[in-house]
Amino acid sequence: MRKISAEELLAQYSEGKRNFDAVDLSEDNLFQADLQEINLSGSILRRTYLPYGNLSQANLYKTQLQDAELGDIQLYQANLSEANLSGANLSRANLRHANLQGANLQKANLQGADLYNADLRNADLRYADLSRSNLEKAQLKNAQLAGCNLFRSRLGDLSDAECDRTTIGPEGY
Repeated sequence: MRKISAEELLAQYSEGKRNFDAVDLSEDNLFQADLQEINLSGSILRRTYLPYGNLSQANLYKTQLQDAELGDIQLYQANLSEANLSGANLSRANLRHANLQGANLQKANLQGADLYNADLRNADLRYADLSRSNLEKAQLKNAQLAGCNLFRSRLGDLSDAECDRTTIGPEGY
């Protein structure tokens, strides 16, 4: 794992490099960065500031994104399988068709996020805020939704998800 600065990453990306697996970008500022199709698998981006960024079709497999600021980010068709997004702010994020299989989204802020047709199988969403989110056609088999807030969200099929009495439904109870 090597530490890389945001400036170095952006410079190399603009020169055509896309493979940045296993780099450390913790606490860096990548505000509005356009990094489509980048490979950051196995990287560390804890507490990284990346709102309004574009990581569409990015490979973020097993990436560490705890407490990252990702509000209004584009993650369309991104691979976030087994990524750790606990405590991350993904409010209003575009996660349409994203792969979030086995991802840790505990206590994540997903208010207003678009998760249309996202793959959330085996994802841990305990105590996440999904209020006003779009979960239409999302795959939720074995997703952990205990303590999750789904108030005013557009839901798909929750029959295979693991909810309990602490899960707040779209109606507010």
